[in-house]
Amino acid sequence: MSDTLQLASDLISRASVTPEDAGCQELMRGRLAALGFECQNLHFDDVTNFWARRGDSAPLLVFAGHTDVVPAGPLDQWQSDPFTPQVREGLLYGRGAADMKGSLAAMVTACEAFVADHPHHKGSIGFLITSDEEGPAVNGTVKVVERLQQRGEKIDWCLVGEPSSSRRVGDVIKNGRRGSLNGKLTVRGRQGHVAYPHLAANPIHLAAPALAELAAIEWDQGNEHFPPTSFQISNLHAGTGAENVIPGELQLMFNLRYSTALTEQEIRARIEGLLDQHGLDYSLAWRLSGQPFLTAAGELVDAARAAIREVAHIDAELSTSGGTSDGRFIAPTGAQVLELGPINATIHQVNECVAVTALDELAEMYRRILEKLLT
Repeated sequence: MSDTLQLASDLISRASVTPEDAGCQELMRGRLAALGFECQNLHFDDVTNFWARRGDSAPLLVFAGHTDVVPAGPLDQWQSDPFTPQVREGLLYGRGAADMKGSLAAMVTACEAFVADHPHHKGSIGFLITSDEEGPAVNGTVKVVERLQQRGEKIDWCLVGEPSSSRRVGDVIKNGRRGSLNGKLTVRGRQGHVAYPHLAANPIHLAAPALAELAAIEWDQGNEHFPPTSFQISNLHAGTGAENVIPGELQLMFNLRYSTALTEQEIRARIEGLLDQHGLDYSLAWRLSGQPFLTAAGELVDAARAAIREVAHIDAELSTSGGTSDGRFIAPTGAQVLELGPINATIHQVNECVAVTALDELAEMYRRILEKLLT
């Protein structure tokens, strides 16, 4: 069993469902401290984070990730206990195998191999690890980044271990993410009896034309790096549960995944303007999950693509598709941010797994990136 597989298995065996860490970070810190990293625990409310750094000079390359995992789901649908790692037919099974304890293990063993060969490397290596990526993401990476900025610690390059690959490890690198803007809309009407609609005001009927117009909008056509902006209603609720009562209020939630062709302010103004045009009595609460970000061609992209080419003999595709990641909190500091991790086909699913060979390949990719940037 390779060191990377063993460490990944040890991490999976700790049931670190958000926001619990269950000892994962202590295990990682022990390995990093033995390499000369200075480790600092950073707790914010119920979230466990740590920052570790080896070296005190620039440039600073940071590995970022999370020890928390999503709940296992129906246990009777798992072929084996989700927190008892098992290798079957070349695959490591367990909750977090792909998202993202396999990546965390590869980061640590890559650093161990790199430091053994280059104990006096230039610059610094950092680890920014949280237990709150799969949850609200309020007291995790964003708070650690704020603390680093207060101390004047600047991240130059950041590798996030999110599962970015599609068919084999390294075939896709995420070099950016769309922005995510959420809205909670309440449309007020007047409750009444369905037999006397003239004495009531049905908020569903009132809102329907506006919602149809919102769903049909072409927000933009995207650009060379991002797909077009999308609008989706994710939840809708109205009524008392009775068949003969016109509801007095409609509540719905929606989300926009938007490209750099738009700004948050432009989206908000357009939606509020449309609702006003339809004469609705409404309130609307906004929540920004993250601004879009993009890491263009540069040292980190070049190093990652070269490392992947050497290890896997493929040319990695650059992509900004998918959801959000904690990279959205790191990129605004000016850091170059990439996501490089295993295949994402089974993440958040029953019987989550990762190829054993992919773990060692990923560790070797990380090691070669370190060599290209810090030697």
